Order: sequence, then C-alpha cells, then structure tokens
Amino acid sequence: ANASNLKNFLSAVRLAHQGTDIGDLPLSALVPAKTSEVEKPKTKMIITSRRDYPLTKNFPYSLEHLQASYCRLARIDTRVLCLKKLRKLDLSHNHIKQLPATIGDLTCLQELILHDNHLESFSGALCSSTLQKSLQFLDLSQNKIKALPIQFCQLRQLVNLKLDDNELIRLPFKIGQLDHLRFLSAARNKLPFLPSDFRKLCLENLDLFGNPFEQPNPLVPSIQLKIPLTLLECAARATLNYRIPYGCHLLPSHLCEDLEVAKTCQCGSACLSSFIQITVTMNLHHVAHTVVLVDNMGGTEAPVICYFCSLDCYSQFLDRHLQSH
Repeated sequence: ANASNLKNFLSAVRLAHQGTDIGDLPLSALVPAKTSEVEKPKTKMIITSRRDYPLTKNFPYSLEHLQASYCRLARIDTRVLCLKKLRKLDLSHNHIKQLPATIGDLTCLQELILHDNHLESFSGALCSSTLQKSLQFLDLSQNKIKALPIQFCQLRQLVNLKLDDNELIRLPFKIGQLDHLRFLSAARNKLPFLPSDFRKLCLENLDLFGNPFEQPNPLVPSIQLKIPLTLLECAARATLNYRIPYGCHLLPSHLCEDLEVAKTCQCGSACLSSFIQITVTMNLHHVAHTVVLVDNMGGTEAPVICYFCSLDCYSQFLDRHLQSH
C-alpha cells in the first residue's frame, strides 16, 4: 500500500543478500495498511465519451463489466479482448463494422451489447466459440445485419436476443434449438415469414412489430419435389429418419452441412432438397406468453413456413385445411 516502505524493504533484502550485518539493515516496524489505503481490484468501468477513453493506460485485468459507449470506435480494441474475467461488454453507440473472432476467447462473457453500430454480419466462428457455453444476453439491435449464420443456433445458452431495427430478411433456420431463449425481439426488420422451426420456441416475450409479413396462401405451394427422388435425397432421408450416426469422419463436410439444415415434414419425416413448401398462419401466442402486436391492426398472427416430403402429405394437409375453412 505504501510505495516508499516497499522500496526500503527491497533495499534491505538486497543488502541482506550481499551479507550486510542484520543490525545495519534499514528495517522499520511493520504497520498494517489501513483498509482505506488498499485499492480493491476494479471490476466495473463505464466510459461514455471519446474524451474519457484510455489511450495510454491498459484496462484493469480484474474488470468484469466494461461499457465503452459513444466513443466513435471503428473496431474493438485488442486490449479489451485480453480481459478474461469480463462478464458484460457494452460497446453500444459506436461505429463498429466487424467483430473479431477473438471475442470468443472471453470465456466468462454472459452479456454482449452491440446496439447502434454498423455491423453487417455476425460470424459463424463466434457461434462456434466458447460463447456457446456462456453467452446469455445478446443485443445486435440497430445495425445493418441482413441474415445470421446457420451456426448461430449453437449459442444454446441465449436467454435474451435483441435483433430490432436491422435489415433481416430471415431468422435462423434452426432457431428452435435455442431452448433457453425467453425474450426475442426482431421488430422493424424485413421478414416476409418465420422459419418452420419457430414453432418449437417457448418464450415469455416476443416482439415482431413492423415486419412486412406476406399473406399466407396454403393453396399456392412452392413445389421443389423431384420424382423419382434422387439417390442423394433417398440416402439423406434414410440417414435422418433412421437416426444413422454421421460426421465429417464418415462423410464429406458439405454433406454433413446439408444434413444439419434438412427440413422436417408435417409427418415428422426429413427432406433435403426435394419438398413442397407453403406458408400458413400461426398465432404467436402458441410460442410466447406476451406478444407485442405485429401491426397497427392489433394482429398477433404471422406466416410460418411448412414443408411436405411428398404429394401425399401435402394433399392430406390440404384436405384438413379445406375442411376447417
């Protein structure tokens, strides 16, 4: 706690090492430092202007919460990426265009706030990093993101996801894998419909206001069914339907990636690239306790994609649909 006392002690150690008689050593009585004199490790730092941003000093390595907003940062400072104890990182209201993959090295990071930046993407490498195990809150609102990678749904610990005010034309294909997700907002984007997997979510709060949702029409299908099925399609369906183990040690990586994004028919069977696709209306209260109105008309319904593996499955659905209407 006292720099001069420490210097005296070190000089005494040096003299003792050189053989100086103990009676001649400059020793002083030890006095415990007062609590007020001891600086505790700093765990929180909030910077809200470029003027206050540290350019010459390092950030304390003990930081658990760092906010650096309104600093006009064009990229993430590499010194920030060395703060291994960080639990919350708030870089909102900056000019950041790209995220370094090394954010994934912040093994304790639970909250990442990137609201109001210039991001155009969120890399798949981040989704495959240690953030899979730690990240619970992610705010990407008010950026320029058009789509999220397939790997995004590997962030399985996410509880709160904010995607408002971007340019999203679709939500992640396997969004249903986010089984811890409870709060989702993707208002004011460019979503024409929701992915089929959206039905698997179990949310407390959902906000999809201000998206240009298309009017669903089950009677006008998009038919991508190839008859007879190709050998690749048959093999892929069999692999998934019979739950045959596969991996990159058995199959080429591009085939593994195709199997990861296979569609699921209403009958429960898998289909790869041969299917019939339609959009149907879903009441969002089926997946969320509280739903913000989708439009100014008071609606809580949105179009969701449905897939069918065969003409039989589609015709059975059509019969049920026509009978109910």
